Amino acid sequence: MLKMSFAVCLDNEGYEVSLELRKLYQVLAPAANDPKGYIRIVDESGEDYLYSAKAFEMIDVPPRTERKLIATLR
Repeated sequence: MLKMSFAVCLDNEGYEVSLELRKLYQVLAPAANDPKGYIRIVDESGEDYLYSAKAFEMIDVPPRTERKLIATLR
């Protein structure tokens, strides 16, 4: 089964168009050259971009919820 990571946006200052407060976002694995302290988020554009990890809280979701979220991303 595919394991995905998710985070909740806690601070969207400066990125109000790209990120919604309190919204759940998919987190992608970091690229080899990604700077420390940043995470790769699939934002409102549908594309992945680097954002400060301080703006997010990583969360664990139950397996059933994860399956449902993955199904909506396909």
